[in-house]
Amino acid sequence: MSAALSSLSLIQPPDQLFSRAHFLASPRNFGLPSLRLSTSTSSYTNHRSSVPVVAASTSNAVKEKYASKSPSSSSNPLITKEEGLILFEDMVLGRAFEDMCAQMYYRGKMFGFVHLYNGQEAVSTDFIKLLKQQDSVVSTYRDHVHALSKGVPARAVMSELFGKTTGVCRGQGGSMHMFSKEPNLLGGFAFIGEGIPVAICAAFTSKYRREVLREVDCDHVTIAFFGDGTCNNGQFFECLNMAALWKLPIIFVVENNLWAIGMSHLRATSDPEIRKKGPAFGMPGVHVDRMDVLKVREAAKEAVGRARRGKGPTLVECEDI
Repeated sequence: MSAALSSLSLIQPPDQLFSRAHFLASPRNFGLPSLRLSTSTSSYTNHRSSVPVVAASTSNAVKEKYASKSPSSSSNPLITKEEGLILFEDMVLGRAFEDMCAQMYYRGKMFGFVHLYNGQEAVSTDFIKLLKQQDSVVSTYRDHVHALSKGVPARAVMSELFGKTTGVCRGQGGSMHMFSKEPNLLGGFAFIGEGIPVAICAAFTSKYRREVLREVDCDHVTIAFFGDGTCNNGQFFECLNMAALWKLPIIFVVENNLWAIGMSHLRATSDPEIRKKGPAFGMPGVHVDRMDVLKVREAAKEAVGRARRGKGPTLVECEDI
């Protein structure tokens, strides 16, 4: 962890960086349930209810739909100290890294588009930290933290954002096109949904090696990350169909923040419960609060384990509730 953070020291002195990391490391920032402050939540809710903003009503409407349907109604599962530290350190690294990206972008040090991942760290950490090096990850244009969680050095990711030849793609990919062969990071993709067919190919490769080439130890899985705005695109449905038809070892992870740029999720889809699209194709559809680290981890363990056992794909909707 300290080695990864120290790779940012070219931009900010280490003492300032670690002081900032300590501040950002508050468990409350990552949705740990035992440390939530009810008074702050109450005042925030009261403030939101007094302002006629569509985003607030959208979130409340979706929460009401899921209130009685959440599969994770039981108490949060326990984790060991070592497991907790791995999750915590990875999330702190992601948050500190993205905050530094924001500073550099607003200073004009980075060019093009820079899409930040702040507030979604639990999803990246919980899913990717369950993977082996041989497992594949396919990301979106919001791919910095996915790369960090998969093991790409922070220095290489930051160098890529600065367009340097020492970057993970030699400075030619930029913010939205992170790719690294060794940890099997198969890309960020600038257009929504275009990474899902790539993920299907990676999952098919794993199944082919195991069942046709008889590589019995090949239990590799693939995770495809994408947002709610992707879930009305044609390739999303086509790939769900193929994954279920061939029982591919893949997990579809929807990072649902209720907005596709400026389009409200409720205005863009006939049924806002994205998880329902899974059972329509014969695969489990799971809904989880993406701000709850332990519940996301519970859903991730089940989905990854299912894929690794050859039971087929899972659609997991991680929503900002």
